[in-house]
Amino acid sequence: MIEKEKLKSYANKLMFDMNDEEYITLQDEFEVILKQMDLIGKIPNIEKVEPMTFPFPNTDASLREDEIGDYLTTGEVLDNAKHQVNDQVKIPKVVDEDV
Repeated sequence: MIEKEKLKSYANKLMFDMNDEEYITLQDEFEVILKQMDLIGKIPNIEKVEPMTFPFPNTDASLREDEIGDYLTTGEVLDNAKHQVNDQVKIPKVVDEDV
């Protein structure tokens, strides 16, 4: 089982918190996921199955050609930015590097 303190540490690093009941729910959900992963791991020859990136083949998809269109200049973008550094928009750090 994933310890509640570990979940709290991760939540803190991601800059959010939950109440105790929500942590218990999250622990229960992790338990279900881990059991499902164990079941999947027991499928014979599972390592021979090619991973999917989409649930079914999509042969009808086509990409459009890239076309240059209207775009914002650096100045126009920075006009809307509250904080700027070196012609870039500065945003607050949202994830701890140790995650």
